[in-house]
Amino acid sequence: MCPEDAARETLHLDLRGLKCPLPVLHTRRALARANPGTRLVVRCTDPMAAIDIPHLAHETGHVLEQQSIENGELTFRLLRRSLQSDER
Repeated sequence: MCPEDAARETLHLDLRGLKCPLPVLHTRRALARANPGTRLVVRCTDPMAAIDIPHLAHETGHVLEQQSIENGELTFRLLRRSLQSDER
């Protein structure tokens, strides 16, 4: 078991009703503040988040574990990875 698995916690962000670019900005900030191994569940209604949040995960090195849409509500599950910038 890796250290990230040992201390998994889940944070929930309810960003429904916020418009671009706010959902991705709030998600970026939450990922930056979270400990490695933390899961982040983000719920939003902005259609641009379907592009922005997966791009954010790829760009920052975190993992997009799941993405779904139901009744116009997008849900993303991200895993906060340990990064070299954490070691500073």
